[in-house]
Amino acid sequence: MVEVTVTPQSSLADQPVQVQVRGLSPSQLVTLRASLTDEQGERFQARAFFHADREGEVDPGRHAALGGSYAGVWPMGLFWFLQPDTLFRRLVKRDVAGSPFLVRLEVFDGLCLVTGPQDQLLASCEAERWYVGPGVQRVPIREGRVRGALFLPP
Repeated sequence: MVEVTVTPQSSLADQPVQVQVRGLSPSQLVTLRASLTDEQGERFQARAFFHADREGEVDPGRHAALGGSYAGVWPMGLFWFLQPDTLFRRLVKRDVAGSPFLVRLEVFDGLCLVTGPQDQLLASCEAERWYVGPGVQRVPIREGRVRGALFLPP
């Protein structure tokens, strides 16, 4: 049984995570895809192609991506190379304290350039990416022409 995991499953947006896929056949070609939908409904995604190692595992921190959104060893590549489905959109988190970005990670058999109904989904999971840690207080700043926010630790 194929399994994809993100460790830790819930983390701050600037904290590195480890993505691992287990249960593949040795040397199996797979596509890892990360996707999220922002607060305005825009979808962002990144994909990378990998060959599983002798144990049937893929770890973007140890194994080089063969292509896709990036190539080479990039432990956080699936998160860093997220691109919008619509041109000229930017990934911006507006509600930084209220909710995380939910990043869905999926593993497909073979090369999947454009995911369709014929593609075989092997496994999936979700990761939470928070922008404000627990207990942090947000204080709005309005002084003259200065606007901003002060984030105070617990």
